Amino acid sequence: MKALVLLNMGGARSKEELKIFLHNMFNDKNILTMKSKKLRSIIASFIVSSRLDEAWKNYEAIGGESPLHKLTDNLVVKLQKELDGEYFVTTAMRYTEPFSSEALDKIKEKNIKDIVLLPLYPQYSTTTTKSSLEDFIELAQSNFNITIIEPFFKNELFNDAICDEIIKARENQDDYYLIFSAHGLPQKIIKKGDPYQSQIEEHVEILKTKLSKMGVKFEGIHLAYQSKVGPMKWIEPSLDYMLTHFKDKKVIIYPIAFIIDNSETVFELDIEYRELSEEFGLKEYKVCRCVNDNDTFIEAIKQMVR
Repeated sequence: MKALVLLNMGGARSKEELKIFLHNMFNDKNILTMKSKKLRSIIASFIVSSRLDEAWKNYEAIGGESPLHKLTDNLVVKLQKELDGEYFVTTAMRYTEPFSSEALDKIKEKNIKDIVLLPLYPQYSTTTTKSSLEDFIELAQSNFNITIIEPFFKNELFNDAICDEIIKARENQDDYYLIFSAHGLPQKIIKKGDPYQSQIEEHVEILKTKLSKMGVKFEGIHLAYQSKVGPMKWIEPSLDYMLTHFKDKKVIIYPIAFIIDNSETVFELDIEYRELSEEFGLKEYKVCRCVNDNDTFIEAIKQMVR
């Protein structure tokens, strides 16, 4: 028996947990990259105090919690059923419970020594993949045999699952534009060698080719980046800028950097950017669901871990 641990960022289920999430995120050396732990902690505390109330309003607009945990639980239940006897399946979140320490306690209780880590980020970034892996491996020390599943944006079954969701939203109509929206990053992180942007761009090309071969037509397919904050230079084009070009047009958004729906998809994309789309005069604006516990994605994971 092995353990399969799904790694992700986590999400808030209360205002107090949102405070924990924000503090842990901005205290992460992969997010705020200055060397001084003390300075990073001071800045993190300042950001939390200045953003908490406003950020909580966003969560209230989606029912007071991120959907990420319940959707992840659904994925775990399905995977456990499919992999029973081979794997004990659990999760470890980076910024909210259940943390890596809790996952490791469960694994120790079952006397499991072999662990497979699956970061639920299809493209590699220091801000997500590296951060989650470092956190888990540091706590595990050398007490386990750990295998890491590499970024899987090229996986055929995974991309089939994405196409499933896009086709559902498209409803056999050819007059949509498709925009792949990826979570943005500051340009300075990319300049330091983070491969995220190049992998996002490669992933878009893979999906464009796959959709074309399937005979799924769009007026055009584009890539944009969401979630820009602060004055520094971020990778472009931004999604808000991109949407200004689609007055009187029909647009489908696919959140290409996410596996599980979360506040960035159900609030930011489906509420905030929808309001912008109305302001910019779009004829129609749709947001696809992430693959979540899509059956084809379950098959992709089974393929990756076997």
